[in-house]
Amino acid sequence: MNPIRTLALGLLCLAPALAGAAEIDGSQLSVLWGVPFAGVLLSIALLPLLAPLFWHHHFGKVTAAWALAFLVPFAVVFGPGVAAAGFAHALVAEYLPFVILLTALFTVAGGIYIRGNLHGSPALNAGFLAVGAVLASFMGTTGASMLLIRPLIRANDNRKHVAHVVVFFVFIVSNAGGSLTPLGDPPLFLGFLKGVDFFWTARHVFPETLFLIGVLLVLFYVMDSWYYRQAGEVSRTDPTPDSAPAALGFDGKINFVLLLAVVGLVLLSGIWKSPVEWVIAGTPLGLPGLVRDAGLIAVTVASLALTPRQVHADNQFGWGPMQEVAKLFAGIFLTIIPVIAMLKAGVNGPFGAIVSAVTRPDGSPDPAMYFWATGLLSSFLDNAPTYLVFFNTAGGDAATLMTTHAATLAAISAGAVFMGANTYIGNAPNLMVKAIAEDRGVKMPSFFGYMLWSCGILVPLFVVMTFIWLQ
Repeated sequence: MNPIRTLALGLLCLAPALAGAAEIDGSQLSVLWGVPFAGVLLSIALLPLLAPLFWHHHFGKVTAAWALAFLVPFAVVFGPGVAAAGFAHALVAEYLPFVILLTALFTVAGGIYIRGNLHGSPALNAGFLAVGAVLASFMGTTGASMLLIRPLIRANDNRKHVAHVVVFFVFIVSNAGGSLTPLGDPPLFLGFLKGVDFFWTARHVFPETLFLIGVLLVLFYVMDSWYYRQAGEVSRTDPTPDSAPAALGFDGKINFVLLLAVVGLVLLSGIWKSPVEWVIAGTPLGLPGLVRDAGLIAVTVASLALTPRQVHADNQFGWGPMQEVAKLFAGIFLTIIPVIAMLKAGVNGPFGAIVSAVTRPDGSPDPAMYFWATGLLSSFLDNAPTYLVFFNTAGGDAATLMTTHAATLAAISAGAVFMGANTYIGNAPNLMVKAIAEDRGVKMPSFFGYMLWSCGILVPLFVVMTFIWLQ
């Protein structure tokens, strides 16, 4: 049996006796507890370069090994009760809802086939990115990414250089486009659950979003136009010949209805308040969340049952990208437990210098520092818990943050969403898009190669945003 599954079953069997297990005190932890998390990140970054064949076949085992390297010593040092409570919280409150939502969006979007032999000109590609940016805030960055990445790659399948198209797609559709509503990106949904108004982010982060997406679209159009004019860029042999239907259309339309169901379920879980809950190893599981997850599973099953097989065949739909994300983020969600605990300890924890850096000498929050601290940590940690850490560091009261400290809340929101594009692991759709692109023959940049793109293009734009809006 898989070692993670064995340990999970053992820990969850202890659940009835662990309902009162103490929360991890991050102030008592050494930074060495962050080594397994760093190991997961370095494995994702380096092994595809140093041992690509080994990584392709064994990335799940490598991730499980790092997870065990954290869980086993942690159980020995702090006791099985604390270890099981932390494991159960990561599994029940974070990982399972995360994977269930991603699976639903992946399946539903994969059941929609955009017909038409589109040709990847700079204008068409830029149009795809602009449409994706709008859709991302209404159907989530994952949903928009999964809906559009396949037809975009297909439209460019006769071009020599395609990697830059996918990189800008990750920048714009998989990240920046999801910054306007709680449906767009998980950090904003957590803020919504904490009491932030549904349209608050759209009102307060819209100028920054418009600036970032607008500049990225212009840069992309210039770069793509340059490539397009190069000799040999466009092959005379189009893998998608013009005998294919030329008119734009959609197959698998039932999935648009199912997509609305996904949006409705997510929104319902944030609006519906119920006192009914169950406690698993100290982690409360509320009825609204349970109904949402059960509904999302039902939507996933319905999509698989109702989508014609030809649509999946045309989309080259497969579970590989979803399996990769699920396995890698299982390791990330587990090994990140002590890192988040150390951050939550505030100035008394090992990362106290980070928390102190976001506060001015007079005790007021510094929006610019909140933007960069939230953003840089969101580039490598999961951006949802990172958002919560700094949301609580800034006071944790939604009413105050939406008014008196509106600039700080806007900085936290923008940092968590925008800087998720800095690395492949900053946001789940990044890895999914990369996996789909590589599955279709696009030679994507390595982990550090991608960071050269983000540091060269995104970081200067974030600096400009800081001077304009966050002083």
